[in-house]
Amino acid sequence: MIRILLLSLLLGLAAPALAQDAGPADAYARLASDSYGDIEAGIAGLAASGEPRAGAVLAALADGRLLYRPADRALFIKQGGGLVDARTGAPAQGDGLKPVRANNKIRRALDAAQGQLNLASPDPGKRREAADAVFKARDPVALPALDAALGRESDAGVKRALAAARAAVLLAKPGTPEADRLAALPAIQARGDGDAIAILRGLAAGDPSEAVKAAAARGIQAVETRLAVAAAAQNVWYGISLGSVLLLAAIGLAITFGVMGIINMAHGEMVMLGAYTTYLVQDAIRTHAPGLFDWSLAISIPCAFLVAGAVGVAIERGIIRFLYGRPLETLLATFGVSLILQQSVRSIFGPTNREVGSPAFMSGSFDFAGLAITWGRMWIVLFALGVFLGLLFVLRKTSFGLKTRAVTQNRRMAAAMGIRTPWVDAMTFGLGSGIAGIAGVALSQIDNVSPNLGQGYIIDSFLVVVFGGVGNLWGTLVAALTLGVANKLFEPYFGAVLAKIALLIFIILFIQKRPRGLFALKGRAVES
Repeated sequence: MIRILLLSLLLGLAAPALAQDAGPADAYARLASDSYGDIEAGIAGLAASGEPRAGAVLAALADGRLLYRPADRALFIKQGGGLVDARTGAPAQGDGLKPVRANNKIRRALDAAQGQLNLASPDPGKRREAADAVFKARDPVALPALDAALGRESDAGVKRALAAARAAVLLAKPGTPEADRLAALPAIQARGDGDAIAILRGLAAGDPSEAVKAAAARGIQAVETRLAVAAAAQNVWYGISLGSVLLLAAIGLAITFGVMGIINMAHGEMVMLGAYTTYLVQDAIRTHAPGLFDWSLAISIPCAFLVAGAVGVAIERGIIRFLYGRPLETLLATFGVSLILQQSVRSIFGPTNREVGSPAFMSGSFDFAGLAITWGRMWIVLFALGVFLGLLFVLRKTSFGLKTRAVTQNRRMAAAMGIRTPWVDAMTFGLGSGIAGIAGVALSQIDNVSPNLGQGYIIDSFLVVVFGGVGNLWGTLVAALTLGVANKLFEPYFGAVLAKIALLIFIILFIQKRPRGLFALKGRAVES
């Protein structure tokens, strides 16, 4: 940041005084000098010359790698184990070389010159950083550099940053006419962040002009409104992201709970098994086929579905089918199964967290309409919607789905029509458990893969299922997104703990009025 501030000083004061019409040759010659004044002039001249090698030469001087030969003032850069010619970059040989001298004044000049090169950098990101630094420094001597940069800038985002920086400099400069200060305010307001509000508040409190004070006050109100809307929109996105996680964790439970009426306390452990399956798949890929790492999650999805689904079928056939119609015993039995699964995983993998990496396409973030969105969360939202639509297709368009819906609505009538309800129960429990395993693949990217992973989602999953309507997929989707968004909107006002308590109280009151949830299933059995 300091280097950009000093850049403005250099461009405004030093360059005209020290590098009048000095070409690159003269700048290089001045660098190869014993005089600090000549070296400073050489730095200014080189920065202003547009020489392609200027950045490399100044970086070498900053690192102590710039050498000169006293006999002919030739400059060399130490690079690797040898030398290169400073002007051409070609390999070179030299004897009797001395390092170019530097003191604190030279280092400050170097910072300024490198900052100048950043404003003229071909990389828009570096130019944006330079503009932001000038905005924060607000040194009046930066105006010539900003005017020059604005004149040649083509990137709209960088140009706005430069305009805001120029406006901030004008507002900080003593003696700026009132008309110029008023004209600068819209650029500050357009920046719309905390730094902009700080500048506007300073003007509203201390500017001698009443017109500027009033305009600054209006700007503060507009920026604060914009920031409040942006914060609310960001929280809505966070809520959608949380809702997609809740949807993944609860959608399998909605199927098993709706079809069989089983309170499956081991559902969270199916999620955990999916996450550990992802870990094992990635570990095998790292060992045997590192080039496939970016495909590790795609490979993990069917593996996690099969592992968790197989365990679910085993639980249903081995335990639950003997306990139908006895909800308390089923709850206790599945709770015991959850403890067994947790301890088994803890014995095999240990109690510590396991590392699950993120593929390249899930790394980083991007801005969309002012929102900061990480690619990882975006892919999880899309994945959750894909799982929802896939399950909807299975239940609506397949023979298995038709039988499942028949058993859900009237088990006795379905059995009388020849549907093997025990087979439907086993396959449905396996399907729900498999989907929970798929959820574990996604959750491995945003949560710790540990034996306790599933415990953090089982209660919220039941809340989603009960709120949305038992066995109704659309209700599960609406409930998950509603609870996720509501939770994130409440958190800034009540805190994370009180927000969850408030939602729990709301759901308790809601089910007093609508015991079957938002979207109740219809049928003779479910209505009786």
